[in-house]
Amino acid sequence: MHLRMLYFCVGCVAAITSSSGDLNPAKGGSDNNYPKEVKIRLRRINDRYQEGKDLLSSASKDIIGKISDIKKAKKTEEKKEKEEQKKQDEELEKRVRKDLEAGVPVANINRKYRPIAFYINFDGDISLSHSMSVFRKQVSLIVNQGQKGIDQAIVVLTSPGGMVSQYGLAASQLARIRKAGIHLVVCIDTVAASGGFMMACVANKIIAAPFAVVGSIGVVTQIPNFQRFLNKHSIDAYLFTAGKFKRTVDVIGDVTEEGKAKLEEELNDIHDAFKDHVTLARPGLEDNIEDVATGEGWLAVQAKEKGLVDIIMTSDEYLDSIRNDYDIIEIVEKKERSKWPDFQAAVHTAKKAVKEMQQLPQESYSPMALY
Repeated sequence: MHLRMLYFCVGCVAAITSSSGDLNPAKGGSDNNYPKEVKIRLRRINDRYQEGKDLLSSASKDIIGKISDIKKAKKTEEKKEKEEQKKQDEELEKRVRKDLEAGVPVANINRKYRPIAFYINFDGDISLSHSMSVFRKQVSLIVNQGQKGIDQAIVVLTSPGGMVSQYGLAASQLARIRKAGIHLVVCIDTVAASGGFMMACVANKIIAAPFAVVGSIGVVTQIPNFQRFLNKHSIDAYLFTAGKFKRTVDVIGDVTEEGKAKLEEELNDIHDAFKDHVTLARPGLEDNIEDVATGEGWLAVQAKEKGLVDIIMTSDEYLDSIRNDYDIIEIVEKKERSKWPDFQAAVHTAKKAVKEMQQLPQESYSPMALY
């Protein structure tokens, strides 16, 4: 067994993790120890808007539909719409014919006139233990199926930050989308701080709701030390290392000035790498990176003034603004259905009924008072 110290971005704390054993089947482990392969599915978001329109039409009462002048006006509008649609179809047909003569593949022609906006909802925790597996699949689909210079990717990002290496990997995943030539938009509705902003800054465009928290370009680690407690109770704790700085500040070991200085040096190195990452992704911040890399977080309206955000807008508003020009395709995890859904539902209902019965007030059988 061995212990590792993990550094976290701002908003999180340091943790101590332990690992033991070997899950490699070649060394005696079992395939059952490996997590199941993540599967994804697609759904078209545009349909939701039409469903809402249909629901409203069916729910509202038409009090003017029987008036003859209204009927005539509707027919005139429908005729005008058909004529306009016919003109658009004829114009599209001419353009498509030119594309075919130029040798453009059929699949590319369709995407040219109806591009796709790939949509991901990313809700990140400290370690990204499960979400990273899903995120990798989502990004790979966009990179492999997206059309360079035509499609776009929209990531609605929510994260207060987390482990440096994990969020660095997540940011690198987003960088794959930009390298593929696909326009990347990150929307922040509530928070994208520290590791969350490390991801967000990779985007071509950052859109944030007015009161979303953005920024927190900094690094922190917090480590409790129990050495004095152990000494007070005459408890010996042994820590063996190979390498001068294998442990700098530890939970049970002696804390030296040299060790603390080395830990601060490591944090500063990570912070410098964080700042370089931000300025590389957003060159406009090169001149004032020291002003925004203080570890502070700002409301989006303030962050926009500092160059951390491009547009003040909610993700819903942005999606609504592009729905007529793009097929908005959401990429979500495909979760396995339970093999016994009816049985589990029955058990849940029975447990709930028993619990409610147990909470009923008990009747009192004390004798009636006599006056």
